[in-house]
Amino acid sequence: MNMKKLVKWGAVGLLVAAAVLTVVYRAVNRVPSADLPLNEQVYAIFEDGGCLSCHSADPKLPFYSKLPVMGDVVKADVDSGYRAFDMTKFMEQLKAGENVNAVELAKVEKVVLDDRMPMPKYYLVHWGSSLTEAKRAIVLEWVAAMRSAIYNDGLTGERANEPVRPIDQTLEYDAAKAALGFALFHDPRLSVDNTVSCASCHGLETAGVDNHQYSHGVNDQLGGVNAPTVYNAVYNFVQFWDGRAQTLADQAAGPPLNPVEMASESFDQIISKLKADKKFVKEFTAVYPEGITAATLTDAIEQFERTLITPNSAFDKWLRGDDSALTAQELTGYELFKKYDCATCHAGQNLGGLTYELMGLRRHYFAERGLELTHEDNGRFKETGKERDRHRFKVPGLRNVEHTWPYYHDGTRETLEEAVRDMGLYQSGVELTEGETASIVAFLKTLTGEYNGKLISTTSSRDDIHGHE
Repeated sequence: MNMKKLVKWGAVGLLVAAAVLTVVYRAVNRVPSADLPLNEQVYAIFEDGGCLSCHSADPKLPFYSKLPVMGDVVKADVDSGYRAFDMTKFMEQLKAGENVNAVELAKVEKVVLDDRMPMPKYYLVHWGSSLTEAKRAIVLEWVAAMRSAIYNDGLTGERANEPVRPIDQTLEYDAAKAALGFALFHDPRLSVDNTVSCASCHGLETAGVDNHQYSHGVNDQLGGVNAPTVYNAVYNFVQFWDGRAQTLADQAAGPPLNPVEMASESFDQIISKLKADKKFVKEFTAVYPEGITAATLTDAIEQFERTLITPNSAFDKWLRGDDSALTAQELTGYELFKKYDCATCHAGQNLGGLTYELMGLRRHYFAERGLELTHEDNGRFKETGKERDRHRFKVPGLRNVEHTWPYYHDGTRETLEEAVRDMGLYQSGVELTEGETASIVAFLKTLTGEYNGKLISTTSSRDDIHGHE
């Protein structure tokens, strides 16, 4: 057989092979039936795609995971996937047709838009896992539909599908109970020596924090973690950095008995002091006929904290259609905020507070921090004892963030610029330029909202704070 015939038959062979591969590829990449509910279509796409092979605590590993070299690659991919996103609960909710949270939506949307998942080395072996254009369209349609179902905020046009949402103008609360909660929030009698109140660490005039690295409790004792803001805490799915409180009332019950913060021996001790105040007892029992108890005290504080929302930020106005609310630099900052995955964790109304995430996803924050590890550095691990939860923290909300310095659970970053640069490195794996940092900071400053019709501000300065450390 001469060379021309060899080339001819070789070309034919390649065409046949390509055709066969195309048929096989299409066969294993079937698009779910349009007759299925949208959530079931998406579930089928993720299930067929093998997402739980990496994004779960109990992955279904392929046979080649036991082979030399390949096994190490598989293990590294599984570890990385699980660190970033445990999809187990998400898949259960999806299968049941339940709403998922804003962070999960943002994570799914971003990897689809960026065409990151599945990785080529996975779909080259598992052909049915690759996302065709048809599958991508279904997933993105579902994301938009889910956001519409979760939020009733009136956003229209392109902004109706933004991962960040505007703060509610009002929330339901009991006004009479909230008035009592306000008084209790500022009442030092909740502490053992009548010197410390909730407002001591969460000042309403200082953006809901105290601007200290660690707060000062009774006898000037220092806590071990930076005090998060009380503003917009109602939007958090749990309270405290480690999530040990499920509700605002649960959170309110913690500090009074904490030996460092308020150090009261018991709620009975607190109640005894409050009952000595006849005027307070009369006012309290008029609202709570059952009397002064730990449950009624913390319920009143919870009702007050439901009022601590800060709507009408410049960014909220832009989301609702005011094109003049943001400058070009601020809009650039928001686009960078989304580009570099910040909005995948800082999503929703509070731009955070909806998930636990690993501090140091792309680089080892604690190894590079240069400080000894503390008990608080363990994060969620303190509560669960699960190794996966070590160094995981409830993601802080970013509302009013320009005023809530210093930053992180350890309070080690004083300026917003420092925090933004660090988050780029440790969470997103990118080294932000000076211009990118400035633009993202400019965007973050548009998140300052109003309380009782006035923009949140702080009466503290860093010089004032450091002078009292």
